[in-house]
Amino acid sequence: MATVKSKTMSTKQIRNIAIIAHVDHGKTTMVDQLLRQSGTFAEHEKVVDTVMDNNAIERERGITILAKNCAVSWKDTHINIVDTPGHADFGGEVERALSMVDGVLLLIDAQEGPMPQTRFVTKKALALGLKPILVVNKVDKPGARPDWVVNAAFDLFDKLGATDEQLDFPVVYASGINGWSSLVEGGQGEQWGPDMSALFNTVLDHVPHQQGDPAAPLQLQISALDFSTFVGRIGVGRISQGTIRPMMDVVVMEGQDGKAVKGRINQVLTFQGLERVQTTEAGPGEIVLINGIADVGIGVTITDPANPAPLPMLQVDEPTLTMNFCVNTSPLAGREGKYITSRQLWDRLQKELQHNVALRVKETDEEGIFEVMGRGELHLTILLENMRREGYELAVSKPRVVFRDVNGEKHEPIEMVTVDIEEQHQGGVMQALGERKGDLVNMEPDGRGRVRLEYRIPARGLIGFTNEFLNLTRGSGLIANIFDSYEPHKGEIGGRKNGVLISMDAGEIFTYALGKLDDRGRMFVRANDPVYEGMIVGIHNRDNDLVVNATRTKQLTNFRVSGKEDAIKITPPIECTLEYGVEFIEDDELVEITPKSIRLRKRHLKEHERKKANRESA
Repeated sequence: MATVKSKTMSTKQIRNIAIIAHVDHGKTTMVDQLLRQSGTFAEHEKVVDTVMDNNAIERERGITILAKNCAVSWKDTHINIVDTPGHADFGGEVERALSMVDGVLLLIDAQEGPMPQTRFVTKKALALGLKPILVVNKVDKPGARPDWVVNAAFDLFDKLGATDEQLDFPVVYASGINGWSSLVEGGQGEQWGPDMSALFNTVLDHVPHQQGDPAAPLQLQISALDFSTFVGRIGVGRISQGTIRPMMDVVVMEGQDGKAVKGRINQVLTFQGLERVQTTEAGPGEIVLINGIADVGIGVTITDPANPAPLPMLQVDEPTLTMNFCVNTSPLAGREGKYITSRQLWDRLQKELQHNVALRVKETDEEGIFEVMGRGELHLTILLENMRREGYELAVSKPRVVFRDVNGEKHEPIEMVTVDIEEQHQGGVMQALGERKGDLVNMEPDGRGRVRLEYRIPARGLIGFTNEFLNLTRGSGLIANIFDSYEPHKGEIGGRKNGVLISMDAGEIFTYALGKLDDRGRMFVRANDPVYEGMIVGIHNRDNDLVVNATRTKQLTNFRVSGKEDAIKITPPIECTLEYGVEFIEDDELVEITPKSIRLRKRHLKEHERKKANRESA
């Protein structure tokens, strides 16, 4: 009887694939189509676009932050699909996702071609020995160049040291948004294939089937975590060998030499479409969710107590950027937030560490200040945005890069930057990147009025560059960066060119005061906003800081009544978003973040304290 059972289990056809690409090349839209056409949704079901991006911030920004799983069925084969983020800041998510699949779909935009992030994800996939399937997406765009993209992808694979097998990749042409794919090129503006079947069949033909033995000792590596208030922590991972069942005794091991903890599996679930369904057993190759084990963490192996067979822990790249998260000490602290103490901050950061693998948190010598390290500005600001929405109130410092000491010499992270701009903006952008110690590596005009520049630049030089770049290119430029290597320190880089306007006392801002300050610079605040001493209320036109009276009112006498004056003309203030604030501030400034507002302030609120700090640092 047992032999029959194992036979039926091993005949289950499974394929595990991840979809990887640069930002905005259409990963999530492609997953939508695969779900639709495999019959996952009933005819009458209304399907929202980008169904996988289910978090509020993901929907607002139109980006994927967390890697997500779903599954489809095609020709009696169960295909598990992992949708991964495209930003380098969430590289930790991509690395995790790739550990649970046997093949990858590499999506490349038919117009843009391979971008920095394409390079990053491809490098990871090739290093794991995965064979990519190249999907040239958006071939229906007017400027599509599918042949050029295939050649560029081949060159990229070659540069990254791909094997002969990996270089012999299949190519599928597709239009994710219109829901068709084809193995052969067609004419411009035509539909080349009927539906997504060409892509599905390519996956079945080229992605290897799981070879594990269902009768061997259990081996399941956890690659992602989820949490439910009913069952506690949920581990997600792929079974390499063996069979898992509910109520089974297991051992949780942290790599070959790490600690081992006994536990018992409660439920075993698998993916069907977007749903999770309970199952009585699961065998090799299946991506499962398990609960019942409290100590489950990312990278651990769930294995058999009698014959443990742990897998090595997942390796994730180290963070390159650090920020201080501080307790909010401003005079307005505690008015808008729910959680404000250092204990609450610390607990929340610890909770984040459980599933955000690329994050590091440590305490500092100062009370109420924690050092948080991440992959990039976006990685950290998304965490801050989440905390803010949950009701936390805190202050953060300017991001700093993580230096390393190599043989007594200071090394810093160097980024590879690709900018895609119109030719008329080329001079200004090149000058700005040159000032920030950038080295031009490659320059490629596309013959249609746009040019692509590749630079190697210290990561310090990119902090605060995004706003300047958007101004230089009038919003038409694209910029993407990715960590390259550590190199010796490149010397000083100039900071912000303008000083700031600082409020001299506390109170409310009046329109009259704003009218008087209008010619001094651009404001961050509106009438009736609360201010306090040491708060930054605007950008000064010159390069020095200026303390101003932002709360002054008009002195009225019985001859002079308030309504007589002409209307005061005020330039609209700069909308201070979280990203803008973090990029704008200098080392002696902080961004105060509450659920309702974002304020900028000096670290020392009193003017004499600031002067004293300047003297000490000089």
